[in-house]
Amino acid sequence: MKIVSLTVTGVVVFLLALIAIAGPSHAIGVANERESSAAQLFSQNCAKCHGKDGRAKGLKAKVAGVRNLADAEWQDRVTDERIFNSINNGKGKMPAFGKKLSEADVNSLVNYVRSLKK
Repeated sequence: MKIVSLTVTGVVVFLLALIAIAGPSHAIGVANERESSAAQLFSQNCAKCHGKDGRAKGLKAKVAGVRNLADAEWQDRVTDERIFNSINNGKGKMPAFGKKLSEADVNSLVNYVRSLKK
């Protein structure tokens, strides 16, 4: 009886260890997929004006007054809600993307913009 009890305990511990190891890697995979999707959304919808790195370095961006999204001072001042509203509703010359993108897409772009901070 002791051998059966020890075997069952060993199997349970082994399964718990597998779950503990598999859980975080799955979460990392999902996070990487979301980040990749946000990067693609940014590339398709934002990079034309803000640049691939969000810094709005081009002459066209400078003339149009396009925001440098990587600016640390701006990032520290602005809230996620304000970024969300700017993407969703547009701001100044920036078009609104609320009808083109889902709320989840806009939220992923907010997080992506945050990741550009230098």
